[in-house]
Amino acid sequence: MNNISTIPLGWKFRPLAVRLWADWVDHDRSAKVWGAIRAVADGAAPSLAHAVSACSQALSAAGAGLAMTRDGGLLEPVLATGPEIGELDELQFELGEGPSGDASAITAPVLEANLGGVAAGRRWPAFAAAGVQRGMCGVFAFPVAAGAARVGVLTVYRREPGPLQREQVEQALVFADALFVLALDNRHGVSADLDQVIEAAFTARRAEVHQAAGRLASQQRISVTDALARLRAYAYSSGLPLYKIAIDVMADRLHLDGDHPPGGGPPPKPQLNDPGTAEKEEEEN
Repeated sequence: MNNISTIPLGWKFRPLAVRLWADWVDHDRSAKVWGAIRAVADGAAPSLAHAVSACSQALSAAGAGLAMTRDGGLLEPVLATGPEIGELDELQFELGEGPSGDASAITAPVLEANLGGVAAGRRWPAFAAAGVQRGMCGVFAFPVAAGAARVGVLTVYRREPGPLQREQVEQALVFADALFVLALDNRHGVSADLDQVIEAAFTARRAEVHQAAGRLASQQRISVTDALARLRAYAYSSGLPLYKIAIDVMADRLHLDGDHPPGGGPPPKPQLNDPGTAEKEEEEN
């Protein structure tokens, strides 16, 4: 009789106990995350860069990167813990594929534990191959957002195979929340520092890329989408950043796929940095 009577009592009080326990765990995890960010800041005011670096350290990752967006548009890589991670984030922008863009589109984490697997290869063929070539086994992207307000994506790269543990995923989500807090303030929306970071990135890259795509589309009588695809393909095959390719196109230093300079002649030969090669060409001429 007593055993039967305790069942409804247990179910009656259990939800409240679970909620209280969950609130305590969330508060404890948040305190640890902000503590890690302040430790990296080492007395300075916590910044986006500190949070990205702290997340990478907390998850024992190869590195992490942050891509930001304006008005929910295309992502722009703005911060990375190192050059190699920056290249991978930039590559996602150049190729138009990768976990960061997917996480932003669906506003949910995208967790890929095996970049060398069949599923990743089908989903992001070029990016997955590039990641594996650089020794990355896993990539995990977490939206930096709250409701409809999308600010960017935090992407974590690992060399070790296998998925993140549940605790690590929850920890990364709190780091993403911290980035959202650092990115916004209650008075002006996007903070002045962040706005300068994004503005610098957009000025240095996005403007040139879209201008070059428009120019290429006009010259070759193709759509801007196709022109952007050609720019991205050339950047990927040449190993050069997309925005540098765009700058060369706008300066008439580079002509792609039938894009000839005025006068209808063939594109000029590329400048050669090897003196020996230059001397050989002179002898042949």
